[in-house]
Amino acid sequence: MTEHDITLTVNGTEHELTVESRTLLAHALRDELGYTGTNIGCESSLCGACTVHLDGDAVKSCTVLAVQADGAEVDTVEGLDTGGEFHPIQEAFQEEHGLQCGYCTPGMMMTAVDFLSENPDPSREEIREGLEGNLCRCTGYQNIVNAVESAAEKMNTGAVADGGEVRWPDEGGEGE
Repeated sequence: MTEHDITLTVNGTEHELTVESRTLLAHALRDELGYTGTNIGCESSLCGACTVHLDGDAVKSCTVLAVQADGAEVDTVEGLDTGGEFHPIQEAFQEEHGLQCGYCTPGMMMTAVDFLSENPDPSREEIREGLEGNLCRCTGYQNIVNAVESAAEKMNTGAVADGGEVRWPDEGGEGE
């Protein structure tokens, strides 16, 4: 099996490692470098649990070979906090009970951070669309959407969290 020497900068720290040609970025992060916050669910790009940022863009790390990421900057969920202070998305997931069993949480957070950087004032429907491709096996999407909405507000992006209240058409809302 052919091996390659690669360099990855993960959460600001440069790492040199040797990987086989077939090593997925998700496995390099978890197994070689110890960034176990990147969860591996389906290994076929269906669940999004392994989402990380690769040179600033959210990617499912089970679809990227480690050698393809050679020289890249990778951000994982472990890199979201700053000096021990939670990132607004981490705070919001905790406050809005978006964590649930926690398996999808790292991928959801990384996808949400990328989504909010591109759409800082999303509607609830846009949040749902922005999280497509990330599956929650607890199926508790309501609290996750609440968390992303709250994070948008915390990040001073202009979104107003409404706590996910369901408004029915006869109560003056459009429903959900």
